[in-house]
Amino acid sequence: MTDKRPHDHPIRGRFNSWLLAKYEDDFHEEMGERKQRHIGGLRGVVVEIGAGNGVNFRYYAPGVQLIVYEPNPWMHERLRQAAGKHALNCELRPVSAGELDLPAQSVDAVVCTLVLCTVEDPGQILREVQRVLKPGGAFFFLEHVAAPRGSGLRRVQDILMKPWHWLFEGCHTNRESARLLEAAGFERVEIEHFRSRKMPPVIVPMISGIAYRQR
Repeated sequence: MTDKRPHDHPIRGRFNSWLLAKYEDDFHEEMGERKQRHIGGLRGVVVEIGAGNGVNFRYYAPGVQLIVYEPNPWMHERLRQAAGKHALNCELRPVSAGELDLPAQSVDAVVCTLVLCTVEDPGQILREVQRVLKPGGAFFFLEHVAAPRGSGLRRVQDILMKPWHWLFEGCHTNRESARLLEAAGFERVEIEHFRSRKMPPVIVPMISGIAYRQR
C-alpha cells in the first residue's frame, strides 16, 4: 500500500534532512550554476515547493518575497537557519503543495527542485503552479527522471522503485517528469537534459529548465 503521509515517519524524516545537508555542497558544485542562472533572476513574490532544508536559499536575490512549502517537520530548523543566513523574507507553510493556499494569478514565479519525483500526483502540482502564477510567470524546475524505456538503467529503476519510494519519502526512481511537463499546458517549456555526477547511480538522468504560464 502506498504511504499517503510519508513525512510523518520520524526516522525517515530526520534521515532525509541529514542527507540533504550532508550533500548540499556537492549539489551546489554541480548544479549551482544552473540554479543561480534561473533562481537568481527571479523577482517579486516567489513560491518554492518542497523547499527542504533551504538548499536553494543561497541563490535568491535580495528583496524577493518568498513563500515556501515543506511538509517534513525535521527540515524546518535547517530551513529557518538558511533563511536567516541569507537574510531572506521567507514565510514557511508546513504543508504539502497539492493545493496551494494562494489566490489565482498571485505569484511571479514558482521554484521546484527534486520534488516532482516525490509527490503523489505531479499533474495536480503542475495545475496548481499554473493556477497561482501570473500570466507569463515562470516555473523553474530541476528533477531526476526516468531513463529511456528498455534501457538497463530503466530496468534497475523499476526494480528499486518500491524500496526507494519508502526510504526517500515517496520518491519515484522512474517518473517521466519531462513528458509530464511538456503535456501540462504551459505556453512554453524549455528543458535541458543532463547526467549528474553527484547523484546516486540509479537517478543520474536529470532535467532542468523553465516553463512559462500562458499569457
